[in-house]
Amino acid sequence: MFVWGSTVHGELGLGGIEDEHVFTPRPLNWYEANRVVCSALGDYHTLHLTSEGKIYSCGSNDYGQLGHGLPRKRPHPVSGLDAHSIKAVACGEAHSLALNTWGQVFAWGSDACGQLGHQLGQNIQSFPKIVKSLAKYQIVQIACGRFHSVALTNNGEILCWGGNSFAELGLGYTSPYESSPKCVTSLEGIPFALISCGSYHTFALSKSGSVFGWGKNTHGQLGVNDTTNKLLPTQLRSLRSIKVRYITCGDDFSIFLTMDGGVFSCGAGTYGQLGNGISLDVIVPTQVLELMGSTTTQVSCGRKHTLAFVPSRGRVYSFGVGGSGQLGLRKTTQAATPQVVLGPWVSPSGASVVPSNSSEKKVIEHIFAGGDRSIVTVKPYIKDFTPYDCRVYENRSQILEVDYDYLHRYLNISNRTTVDQDFLSYLEVVFRSLQCLNGSFLLENNEHYSCSSKNPGLNERLADKCFSLIARYENDTIKEMIWNGIVEDILPKLSASPPDLESLRVYLTIPFYHEFRNPRHYLKLQAPFAKAVLRLTKNPSRALGNWWRLLSTDYFEKLVINFKDVVAFILRAQRIPSEKTVFYDANLEAVLDILSFLNKLNHSMEGIRVSYDIFHLSDLDNYLDVRIDYFNWLTNADPRTLFLCNYPFIFDAHAKIQLLETDQSLQMRSAMSHAVQEALTEAIIRFDSPVPIAQFLILNVSRDHIVQDTLRELSMVQPQDLKKPLKVRFQDEEAEDAGGVKKEFLMLILREILDPKYGMFKEYEETRAIWFSENTFEDGNVFALIGIICGLAMYNFTIIDIPFPLALYKKLLDEPVGLNDVKGLSPTLHKSLLSLLDYEDDDFTDVFNLTFEINRDEFGEVKSIPLRPDGNNIPVTNSNKAEYVNLYVNYIFNESVKNQYNSFHDGFMRVCGGRVLKLFHSEELMSVVVGNENYDWHALEGAAEYKNGYTSSTQTIKWFWEVLHEMSLTDKKKFLLFLTGSYRIPIKGMGAIKIIIQRTNDEKYLPVAHTCFNLLDLPQYKTKERLKFKLTQAIQQTEGFSLV
Repeated sequence: MFVWGSTVHGELGLGGIEDEHVFTPRPLNWYEANRVVCSALGDYHTLHLTSEGKIYSCGSNDYGQLGHGLPRKRPHPVSGLDAHSIKAVACGEAHSLALNTWGQVFAWGSDACGQLGHQLGQNIQSFPKIVKSLAKYQIVQIACGRFHSVALTNNGEILCWGGNSFAELGLGYTSPYESSPKCVTSLEGIPFALISCGSYHTFALSKSGSVFGWGKNTHGQLGVNDTTNKLLPTQLRSLRSIKVRYITCGDDFSIFLTMDGGVFSCGAGTYGQLGNGISLDVIVPTQVLELMGSTTTQVSCGRKHTLAFVPSRGRVYSFGVGGSGQLGLRKTTQAATPQVVLGPWVSPSGASVVPSNSSEKKVIEHIFAGGDRSIVTVKPYIKDFTPYDCRVYENRSQILEVDYDYLHRYLNISNRTTVDQDFLSYLEVVFRSLQCLNGSFLLENNEHYSCSSKNPGLNERLADKCFSLIARYENDTIKEMIWNGIVEDILPKLSASPPDLESLRVYLTIPFYHEFRNPRHYLKLQAPFAKAVLRLTKNPSRALGNWWRLLSTDYFEKLVINFKDVVAFILRAQRIPSEKTVFYDANLEAVLDILSFLNKLNHSMEGIRVSYDIFHLSDLDNYLDVRIDYFNWLTNADPRTLFLCNYPFIFDAHAKIQLLETDQSLQMRSAMSHAVQEALTEAIIRFDSPVPIAQFLILNVSRDHIVQDTLRELSMVQPQDLKKPLKVRFQDEEAEDAGGVKKEFLMLILREILDPKYGMFKEYEETRAIWFSENTFEDGNVFALIGIICGLAMYNFTIIDIPFPLALYKKLLDEPVGLNDVKGLSPTLHKSLLSLLDYEDDDFTDVFNLTFEINRDEFGEVKSIPLRPDGNNIPVTNSNKAEYVNLYVNYIFNESVKNQYNSFHDGFMRVCGGRVLKLFHSEELMSVVVGNENYDWHALEGAAEYKNGYTSSTQTIKWFWEVLHEMSLTDKKKFLLFLTGSYRIPIKGMGAIKIIIQRTNDEKYLPVAHTCFNLLDLPQYKTKERLKFKLTQAIQQTEGFSLV
């Protein structure tokens, strides 16, 4: 052991020497020197802790801080601790703390500010005395300021007591002192790894590198970019991303050591103690540049000086005040940049900074600073010796966490076996502490550092593994201990405004608990959990949402299912009468609201996380009549009622079709009622008989001028007429529209409107999807007509084959449209834009050579269109490429087709506007209009009807279905296109197509499809082989409906 600096009070332990200041490292010839593992340096006294757990002290004993009455200039054992094994020591100006292996704290010395926590009213305590007010806690760390003390418990609580003139206790107020330990409640939920004290300020460092400071800040020592004292813990946001692992403090300055060995400093710099080369205060932590390029593993602060150790060089660096020789530079001047301490130890290579008289080479193990002195402990030189590293935490100094191996040890304990008391105590601590749960299941290799809204730092696999193990416990005492901890302590502690993102991890881990899957527990578990999530303020709520989306699809899906099961359980228990709707239940509302939250997370510009049907309550019909719920929702008959229509994502296709049919019926009844009222009013005015009332929207058109006739007909109808059932009459044709004529009309008019001669739409070759043309001569009426046609198709449950991408339906429902939607038009363009975003090299500008403009072909001439003002002069770079992509996507879907889309939107909403549309998401709306591809060929067979002598048992029919089922999916889709005019099916499913197969006699002919009626003329073939040949031949000749 080597010591240097002030020894005015004998604090270096060198004995009765003449020198009061030692300017270079001097060996401490003391029989226990080689066993010292830790030294705590107060202003004028020193504590040494040996590997046997014994404490020795020397220096000033004016307030009994040495804990013994023996000579003070040489280290002597502290009295009264012989029966205890001490694992940590700490010093204030004139008081001392010791922590034993049982987590008990002893204090002695000055108690003038209550810093001992004894509450005895005595200013001096000359010998160690246990702090009884801490007896109920198990302490894992201790730290001292000048007149205050801090402790970290094994359940993650931070306790402070002593002087509070500068709010160094973090309680939210100042006071002369607090003699009993107080918990810093504003930090609840954050898993801390380290506590540290300056003279009048305090720091706490979380497991993932978040730094919180409080107390005196007149020199900027808290590093929060101001000089105002902080009554409550305040986060140093500038340090969040640099992975701080250790903090040490002096009088009015602070030093931070990062995971990669970087040193940062802030606070008072008058004496150069910040190491930045200037003698000025710094209010934001800045890196000590002189130490860059090497890995520092230890730092320690005295009152106004700093030590840093770089093991690769075997050198200790010092900077700050040097008046007492504390810098070890053979002089008393101060140093504003790191200087090499001139000590007789060697580097890893065996080289020494200064010549040594000793034949035995020494290497540094540990450095300590405090007051106006410095100490290093050394070991005999051996190759590859690993010195102490501040960045590596000892397990015994850390808060408890959920430990798989420890849990597994007690897996097979039966109910007849008495559970080990230590294990029960462990469970009680861990599962009742937010800090412990939030500090568990962290990603390995320190990947949990820099916890952010994009990185929860959670090891999902480990969390699942541990809670799966817990689910296998058979012992009721163990299960009850865990259950009670979570429902009685954890859930009630969840705050609406958590102090940090790290305190949100518990929201990720609780759903792993196997009881979370049991809906019977909803009153105590799922509902309180849901209410806690819903109480979260904006920023933590957004962060939690991001995290839930970031975790695996399996996790997200189980989360949805767990809450969905609770909804079903509550509805089942309500036993709702047939004419009633849901009874109000605050717990049901909370769970539905959390499902709504998850549904919004699932639905983003990046695409859906899980399939929409995961949210569906498929057996909702068993609990209530959704039509009554919808009617009450529309009329708002009782505002206190909970309406399921406010949560449409739980409705499956069957339920939503019921709602659409209900809305259609209500709207049509309203339209017809309005027509009756108008007719009666007109009759009264004219003293005439009432005019006939049209119960249908009837369009009279000709095949030759179908677009112009339709525009004319629609211009003469009232808005409410569009809500009536549609019927179409073709000129000079007598066919009564029973559905087939309407379907044919919709097919014909769309085929005509989408003809390239109008130039209204652009077709993308890769996807065959169409989008509004940027350049068209057609006015808005025609686009509005297309919107009306789509609306009529939806309202009359008729599928039309119009190949718009999903983006159109997103826009109709005000859902966000983003880069992912470009894939629906052009996968190549989507890939190109993605590659642009993914490219990170410095030569980005040279490789892509882009500016903020887009080139478009306008009637054969290439035209440049700026994406932002002066865009042609703004290069796209790595820093602004995301903005470029966003503007590019916005131009495609919005800016370039604004007028065309707005006209289409207005037309569609003339038919389908209203609250019913809010019940659908974009994919469902698309399915209603153009169908989907959720094929069920057996359902098609089950709903089929037969005519002209055919039945389901006719041999030809049996062969037909065998042939169809044996076809490839491609050929099956061709058959569907051949028969119905579209390869897509209604949202109700294939059973809703209801094909009709009728017999024809001459087997020389091919099967014939009447697409308007889903009618198939099928000759009565003599063999299955001939039927297969003829049917295959027929379906190969059909053509899809698309742009040509």
